[in-house]
Amino acid sequence: MARFLDTHKIGSLTEEQLRKPHELKPDEFGVVVINVLYNYEADIMYCILDAPSEEAVRLHHIKLGYTCDSIIEVKTTS
Repeated sequence: MARFLDTHKIGSLTEEQLRKPHELKPDEFGVVVINVLYNYEADIMYCILDAPSEEAVRLHHIKLGYTCDSIIEVKTTS
């Protein structure tokens, strides 16, 4: 499983929806949401995800109605 960072607009999501705890289990694409970082003034959010591939991240977001502006595989120190 690889770790990915993606960016996209916040859209109509409320802060409550963004803060909603994520279930740490894979969805049907094998994606697990680790954390979400966001800035309403800039209308941008960053998702940190574990996923089997970049395509799985893309499909995960399409299912939720979002198009990612970028998706990159990243390494973390923890």
